[in-house]
Amino acid sequence: MYNKKMCELGNCRSAIRELFEYGKIRAKEMGGDKVYDFSLGNPSVPAPNEIKETLIQLITENTSSSLHGYTSAQGALETRVAIACSLNKKYGAELCPENIYITVGAAAGLCIVLKALNSANDEFIVLAPFFPEYKVFIESQGGVFKKVPFNESDFSVNLSALENSITSKTKGVIVNSPNNPSGVVYSEETVKAIAKILNKKSEEYKKPIYIISDEPYRELVYDGKKVPFLMNYYDNTIICYSFSKSLSLPGERIGYVAVSGKVEDQKNVYASICGAGRGLGYVCAPSLFQKVIEKCIDAKTDVAEYDRNRKLLYGELSKMGYECIRPDGAFYLFIKSPEKDANVFCDKAKQKGLLIVPGDSFGAPGYARIAYCVDYEMIKRSLPAFKELILEYKK
Repeated sequence: MYNKKMCELGNCRSAIRELFEYGKIRAKEMGGDKVYDFSLGNPSVPAPNEIKETLIQLITENTSSSLHGYTSAQGALETRVAIACSLNKKYGAELCPENIYITVGAAAGLCIVLKALNSANDEFIVLAPFFPEYKVFIESQGGVFKKVPFNESDFSVNLSALENSITSKTKGVIVNSPNNPSGVVYSEETVKAIAKILNKKSEEYKKPIYIISDEPYRELVYDGKKVPFLMNYYDNTIICYSFSKSLSLPGERIGYVAVSGKVEDQKNVYASICGAGRGLGYVCAPSLFQKVIEKCIDAKTDVAEYDRNRKLLYGELSKMGYECIRPDGAFYLFIKSPEKDANVFCDKAKQKGLLIVPGDSFGAPGYARIAYCVDYEMIKRSLPAFKELILEYKK
């Protein structure tokens, strides 16, 4: 008949998407000014001007069929050259076009990499808190999902738990920094510690254990924070990147996979990624936006607006009495629920028009995520509702 697992996924959407759809319905019923939608990581900052100018130029000046034609399966050579050169210039990465596979966003990139690496029920470790779709991606590609808890004091990586989770069947560890949902940026010390553990375990089990670095928020950092480039710390690193956040292009679905030149048996690993892309039907990412990325590879989104939102929301909620994890990157604020069950807390928030996502599916029960990539004025309007909500608990 049909795949029951896929049917289950289709009938039970992610908590984030479910809340986003609910918000659209409620906005029509109540008016948009009475619904404060903090559900989805949908960038509110416009794409850089270079994007618009390049699109206009490409569409008006290029009259040949190649503008909308197929590229090579792994992406246009010119675009892969541009990506490799940019990474080499920024991080000394020593990449070439044969290290780059252009994808339909980071989600497709993750699915491709997981498909390429998984042999037979290999284990893939994720560090909580984590993007909920990691579990879906891992299991749909035949892998085994394993979760490592976090240090609740500061949401850092629980290194001893990570080391104890690795077995002979471990194939990779997904690292996400800046982190969705906490906004935490893993320090250089943490990255070095992760690399040391994986090198030790790789030697123990006589096989490579890969870092799969999910990096859609790499450029979204504040207060001078630096995001360590993992390829410079661990040889068996594969990066999955998206321009959705860095260039405010989420709906265009454009990103890439970058395989470190130092990955063990690099040519065959890259060939496996090409084969997985083929097997999944993820060949030839949108050609128009490949051309845009080629010309706008080093364009930047103005993160000052996100920073202003961050300071307002973190500052005001902290003053009200909410326990907040201070975000150094991305555009999410993670708060502790005033009651044990964050689902109940988030339902009470909904009654006041506040759409925030419970942390259970992020591997962090008792917390809730607020996406502050929204209009600044909406945040200001939402503050009385947040205050009403916390006062109910203080009573």
